Amino acid sequence: MLPTSRPLPPLARTCLLVLAALAAVCWLGPWLTGFDPHAPDWNALSVRPGVAGHGFGTDAIGRDVFARTLAGGRLSLTVGLLASVVALVIGVGYGAVAGLAGGRVERAMVRVLDVFSALPFLLVVILLLTLFERSLGLLLAAIGGYVWIDLARVMRAEAARLREAPFVLAARAAGASFRQRLHWHVLPHLLPLAFVYLGLILPQAILVESFLGFLGLSVDEPSASWGTLLSEGVQELDSAPWTLLFPAVFLVTTLAAFQFLGDGLRDWLDVRDTGTTA
Repeated sequence: MLPTSRPLPPLARTCLLVLAALAAVCWLGPWLTGFDPHAPDWNALSVRPGVAGHGFGTDAIGRDVFARTLAGGRLSLTVGLLASVVALVIGVGYGAVAGLAGGRVERAMVRVLDVFSALPFLLVVILLLTLFERSLGLLLAAIGGYVWIDLARVMRAEAARLREAPFVLAARAAGASFRQRLHWHVLPHLLPLAFVYLGLILPQAILVESFLGFLGLSVDEPSASWGTLLSEGVQELDSAPWTLLFPAVFLVTTLAAFQFLGDGLRDWLDVRDTGTTA
């Protein structure tokens, strides 16, 4: 069980507020700026920040950088969240089955995790996105398939501990099937821990999406994520450095907030004590 009686550390609460504010701004901002993030303005090419109502300036074809940064953040956060949910489903399911099964089944499933860990998975993801037609579903599956492995290891270890817990042993002695023990006794105890770890894998998913976007493997024009905006900003670095600066600040702030939040959640969770009460 999670130590819910202990409050979150102040830094973690602050990071939660920062992330909530960033998410709200990114989600609502493109409609509040007054500029279409995808519509070029040929009369305002590479306008400096603060000129003609463009707080973050414009890019080489006159698109408002602030509106594009918020729209890109909305896409990056959405893809990162959905890919993390995919990783959560795969990691929790795989780890729970492996830990509860024990014996040869557990050892075989752990070996599979070892093989996946040894693969250059990011190269596999890039290969998939290069060979097949890009789509949101493929992007989510590729990123989720990349970040689920560590979560599965944590879930496997916790499920193996729960396998020897008195209430699970009692259910087995009473004739409960493997599926019943999994659904009614193991998963309910794993889900709170899994949702805490969601805060740790989400920034990894956002970073992977941004990296793929920087390589041009994320979304197609006119849509943009923070990664594609960084790629465009690098190309305009000499003439319009603000097109790189502002998306980079938003991305770094988001990742830093998630990192500090993850550290706070680790302290709050204190994995060594998660099973002291059942």
